[in-house]
Amino acid sequence: MTHIRTTHVGSLPRSQEVTDFLFSKEKNQAYNATHFDEVMKKHVDLIVSRQKDCGIDIVSDGETSKISYATYVKDRYTGFSGDSPRNAPADLIMFPTFLQRLADSGGTPEYTRPMCTGEVKPLSNSELKKDISNLKSAIQKYGNIHGFMNAASPGVISLFLQIISTQTGDLSSCTCRCFEG
Repeated sequence: MTHIRTTHVGSLPRSQEVTDFLFSKEKNQAYNATHFDEVMKKHVDLIVSRQKDCGIDIVSDGETSKISYATYVKDRYTGFSGDSPRNAPADLIMFPTFLQRLADSGGTPEYTRPMCTGEVKPLSNSELKKDISNLKSAIQKYGNIHGFMNAASPGVISLFLQIISTQTGDLSSCTCRCFEG
């Protein structure tokens, strides 16, 4: 029988320590950058190990060092700033009592959802290089597995982050600039 190779995309569960570091960084609070890097490396190792144990053939870093699936681009590209208004998902709007209960309980954690406010250009690749290094290290440790680095596609970026800059032009122009970056 032919083996169908398995993979996935997206964020995987994070430890409280990782989450605390990500929100400290997101809120510009003081944190130990060296310890942050050590914790991210350790957690990527754990995430890769768990994926291998589950039978995933092509592993990822589970987006360990990223605050969210799309909004981390503000840390890796110019042209993103501010915060986008929050809109409740349509399925929650259909159930206002549940929506209110979710909001009252603290709902989902709040982090900045920036808008595209200017020209999109890549910043330093230092964070990306750390992510790649952490994933490669874990892959080598567990051997005989393949991996890939998750990245928000230009389409996802333009879907999640509002575009308000006249410099960026229309949606397709901004998307192309993100892709070129």
